[in-house]
Amino acid sequence: MYLKKSKRKNGRIYLSIADGYYDPKKGYSRTKNIEKIGYVDAFLNQYEDPIAHFEEVVARMNSEKKEEKQRLTITIDPNATFDGNDGKNIGYAALSCIYHELEINKFFAYRQHGISTEYNMNAIMRLLVFSRLLSPGSKKKAFEEREWFFERCDFTLDDMYRSLTRFSKFRDALQVWMHERITASYGRDTSITYYDVTNYYFEIDEQDRMRRKGVCKEHRPNPIVQMGLFMDNSGLPVAYQLFPGNNNDCTTLLPVLKRIRQEFGVGKAVVVSDKGMNTHKNAYYLANSRGGYVFSQSVRGGTKELKAYVLKEAGYEQIGNDYKKKSRQFTRKAEFEDDNGNTVKADIAEKQVVFYSRDYDTKAKADRAAAVRKAEMLVKSPDKFNMYNSHGAAKYIKHIEFDEETGEIIKTKSILEFDREALAEEEKYDGYYVIVTSRYDATDEWVIDTYKELWRIEETFKVTKSELEARPVYVSREDHIEAHFLTCFLALVIVRLLQKKVDNKYSAERILQGLSKTCCTNLEGNHFISSYNDDVVKEIGDVLGIDFRKKYRTLAEIKNIIAKTKIK
Repeated sequence: MYLKKSKRKNGRIYLSIADGYYDPKKGYSRTKNIEKIGYVDAFLNQYEDPIAHFEEVVARMNSEKKEEKQRLTITIDPNATFDGNDGKNIGYAALSCIYHELEINKFFAYRQHGISTEYNMNAIMRLLVFSRLLSPGSKKKAFEEREWFFERCDFTLDDMYRSLTRFSKFRDALQVWMHERITASYGRDTSITYYDVTNYYFEIDEQDRMRRKGVCKEHRPNPIVQMGLFMDNSGLPVAYQLFPGNNNDCTTLLPVLKRIRQEFGVGKAVVVSDKGMNTHKNAYYLANSRGGYVFSQSVRGGTKELKAYVLKEAGYEQIGNDYKKKSRQFTRKAEFEDDNGNTVKADIAEKQVVFYSRDYDTKAKADRAAAVRKAEMLVKSPDKFNMYNSHGAAKYIKHIEFDEETGEIIKTKSILEFDREALAEEEKYDGYYVIVTSRYDATDEWVIDTYKELWRIEETFKVTKSELEARPVYVSREDHIEAHFLTCFLALVIVRLLQKKVDNKYSAERILQGLSKTCCTNLEGNHFISSYNDDVVKEIGDVLGIDFRKKYRTLAEIKNIIAKTKIK
């Protein structure tokens, strides 16, 4: 507040007490009168120097306001209109803490030098990542909602799209940068690494080099891209890589592994993955390199010898009424083509651990029930089904064929029949699980416990597809696709580190929902009122040193909170 001295046309000076504030709607500073005093000459009989007197009054008012934190009186205009832009998010301060802890801002600051761009690459990446976490959608949507954050966005939508090309070139370097900082801050453990592959669909018809039709995890006919992801022993993502959609899952493991060993300095590491990676080539490479492997092994797709060993009761150790296990040393006869097209034959010493779980048995039957019902319906009403909506059911039907172009069921002279023999053959192996490892000296318990942690990476992919809405993808150029998934990866790492900060007590969904709702609304001038808080947000704030509990804040206080998140 200050003493405002206004000289009127009659030459007299009128005094009032005014307050300056920044108007976020107008984008500049404004002034409002707090109290009218009167003309200076009207007080000459009362005070020797009226101006000096009232300046002291204003000084006392400022002092009392600061020291006593007096209540703010807000004047409400019942005729005021609402333009829908008064709410802003403050929960992203938690994301900003992790973003700057990883020094992503420095990464872009270093690379901004020498590049002729008028836009700030860090500001654009920051907006894309925070929007992906709290309000996922297209790049255009992120730009349109930029004023939801207390950040300067001095760039255009065209600048944002142009930046995607540059981001794609930084894909590998930024992953290494984050790995080094996570290792330094958290002591990353890569003695055991987990690998899996998923894919993301595009709502297009035409294919190109990257977006190809393949085996879609969501059983869609759309073109897809494949993503291979490595995760460390604590559940934190290490690195990812994209592949064309028609690549087999098993062909992606070695390229990504070789890259993280060369660029990330990941040395001896046991690679854990599902049966999709369990090929002779992958097993041979891992068995003869540092670390080794732990893979699952299909029982139904295994050899007759393996099936017989699994079903034979001899050798099982019964643990309670619902669980049993056994293991053996085994020599795998591997034969495959190397990268040069040469045939390689080799013996791989491995351990096979077999266990049976009654819970797994029950779950397998429950999971199959829907497919069996669908198969029975298909036999009765084949015209209602095609290649795409009969997924899981067709294998239980005799004589069924599909037109590869249309996906329709081919009408033949043979009558469709439910295959009871196929169902019975599958049911024989319900509840049995086989895990193989090159660590043939490891205990059964270590092998089983190590493999069980693979659920973390499967859950991680669910987070990218649900909370982060990484698909469908709204960009089409290959470099823009690479940039899109880079922002998704950064977002994923940030939310995983937030979970780690609170001892993994809360799901990514619960954390992001809470932070997304943690907003404040402009009351008057520079004053805001918080509109949401919960126990999860409070705990995150406590861990990061951010007070999310306060109901009323000034714009200066909010800016100070955001500024502190950027100081490492």
